Amino acid sequence: MTSPGTLKRALHDANAIWRPIGELGDLVRGNGLQKKDFVDEGVPAIHYGQIYTYYGLSTEETKSFVSPELAKTLKKVNKGDVIITNTSENIEDVGKALVYLGNEQAVTGGHATVFKPFKNVMGKYLAYYTQTTAFSEYKRKFAKGAKVIDVSATDLAKIPVPIPFPDNLERSLAIQAEIVRILDIFSALKAELKAELKARRRQYTYYRHKLLTLENGQVEWKALGALAKNLDSRRRPIASGVRVKGNVPYYGASGVVDYVEDHIFDGDYLLVSEDGANLLTRNTPIAFSINGKSWVNNHAHVLSFETYVERKYVEYYLNNIDLSPYISGAAQPKLNKNNLENIMIPNPTYERKRYVVDVLDKFHALTDSISEGLPREIELRQKQYAHYRDLLFRFPRLEEVAA
Repeated sequence: MTSPGTLKRALHDANAIWRPIGELGDLVRGNGLQKKDFVDEGVPAIHYGQIYTYYGLSTEETKSFVSPELAKTLKKVNKGDVIITNTSENIEDVGKALVYLGNEQAVTGGHATVFKPFKNVMGKYLAYYTQTTAFSEYKRKFAKGAKVIDVSATDLAKIPVPIPFPDNLERSLAIQAEIVRILDIFSALKAELKAELKARRRQYTYYRHKLLTLENGQVEWKALGALAKNLDSRRRPIASGVRVKGNVPYYGASGVVDYVEDHIFDGDYLLVSEDGANLLTRNTPIAFSINGKSWVNNHAHVLSFETYVERKYVEYYLNNIDLSPYISGAAQPKLNKNNLENIMIPNPTYERKRYVVDVLDKFHALTDSISEGLPREIELRQKQYAHYRDLLFRFPRLEEVAA
């Protein structure tokens, strides 16, 4: 296998030239197609939002379909074509590309542009290029809008792409293919790690539920208010306009929302969301431990425990159970102090709590820690991938076409 460094050295004297995307293939702006148009079976269809939500860099099958009648009115996507997103509220998602490798013709809709490559560029080569720092700089230059950001098909056509050995088609395609092959290996490694992380998180959820599920009669139960000291009276919100910037984390319902100069807490505490949609959606933990100097606003309850084991045991338990019986309000969900303190917690021996916490701490380190475990490994792989990806597209003596 050619290593990225070896390939880069081989390209050192490459006669590379940069050409606008519009000179490398046809660009066709999509039209129509809404999520409500999807049907259970029919013509393969790709909505622009799915490109930065569901798909990776390429796919042989679509997740959605439309009726043959609607498909006749939409832009067509053939095998080897690249679909590029034009619009998003997040600039990082604008310009994301998906190579369609299915044998059956597909369709796409508005806010996406179909790139149909000429013979001198590989679709996947271009797709990988759209992930580079160089491409990002160009798309930011052309981006329009504030809340909803758009890079039009016309502007996409102006963004230059490096083409190695432009006067030797066979050699050029061979180099492009080798770059794609190397980046495919990095992508596969990342995918394997993410799949492993997903499996480990399912395993963690299973064991957390198993370890923390106790029936009445098996153990003593106590109200949370009897196990922890509530420090809500010490909380103080600070309006964003008057906060003095610093290094102290300023916590809200779901975690750090800012950093300030001063602190009102100094120690180990458990914060529990008091309000917000996350109380019902549970996209992030509603109970989370903090330590050191901190400032907490009035959107998170502050609980103090005598030991680490007791605090973590309650944290794991609250994140494991359904709290909807204790939550009031639908449009504005709220877990008030009285309801919080009346949550019943199984209260086994200290030794049993320590065993549960030890097991779940190990799973947490493996599945969620950004300093160790799989998340850390994925982060390192991503940085390695980004480094070599940018390196492989950084050709010397570039003749750049003015955008």
